[in-house]
Amino acid sequence: MRIEQLEYIAAVTRLGSLRRAAEELRLSQPALSETVRNLERELGVDLLERKRSGARMSAEGRELLPHIINVLDAVDRLRGAAGEQHRISRMVRVGTVNAATVPLLIPAVRAFRTANPMTQVEVVGAQQTEIHRALLEGGFDLGLVNHLDGDDLPADFESTELLRGRPVLCLHPDSPLATLPAVTVDDVLNGPEPVIAMRAGYVMHRYAHRLLRGRSPDFSFSTDGAEMGKLMVAEGLGATLLPDFSVIGDPLERRGAITYRPIADDSTEVMLVLQRRRAESVPRAAQELYEVFVRRSRELGDGPG
Repeated sequence: MRIEQLEYIAAVTRLGSLRRAAEELRLSQPALSETVRNLERELGVDLLERKRSGARMSAEGRELLPHIINVLDAVDRLRGAAGEQHRISRMVRVGTVNAATVPLLIPAVRAFRTANPMTQVEVVGAQQTEIHRALLEGGFDLGLVNHLDGDDLPADFESTELLRGRPVLCLHPDSPLATLPAVTVDDVLNGPEPVIAMRAGYVMHRYAHRLLRGRSPDFSFSTDGAEMGKLMVAEGLGATLLPDFSVIGDPLERRGAITYRPIADDSTEVMLVLQRRRAESVPRAAQELYEVFVRRSRELGDGPG
């Protein structure tokens, strides 16, 4: 059971409908409804009566409402009394698709930990849909996801673009393709080494399908995330399509274990976006880490290249 679930029930009761509560909470109505249903399943009680005309508190819900209000009042008193202790004792959970780990994620977490030594940071690798679900359900405080130019950003989240780059082919320095200034689609399809594909659910999987215009190379490998893809390239297993900000400056790239080439005649851009659930109140520690990510992205943008 989460405090926000109780806050959602209180909002539905106060406003008289799921729709109005979703608007006030800046959530989609399906997301709000699913969160309430999860609480009902946990309690074993139908808190709402759902009809075509809308939803209202059930008789059982009305009996439990005073207890819900008491819990929320107690939480408010606790937050007010804890003050700074609430900030330093909190764990911040970040979901990431493992893009820009070295230039952005690691420096941001290091800077945050230096300023907040008592606050734990948990970084979890996941696909974009998993990150979005965990953000809605309160499992993650922040999410780092990739988007292609032209993608619609989900309305349930506050989104901040951190980095913008171009897709590149990440390959081993000994590859014959490394002698070229840029690689073509035919080079990717018919190149001398297998292509290491991202699994379905990753933006770069969708980009590869778009780039190859429906043609199907004989992928020899598929993997989860950029970090494993780069390791496989360094071991000579093939080449993989990644955003340039996932390759440039990576330790493997700096020591010559991997390199990259741009895709000829392709103007696609990839954005790394920081997302969090829209909410009236944000834990201070999560807000501070959010701001550290934004500052670090600006430093990268002001840097050379």
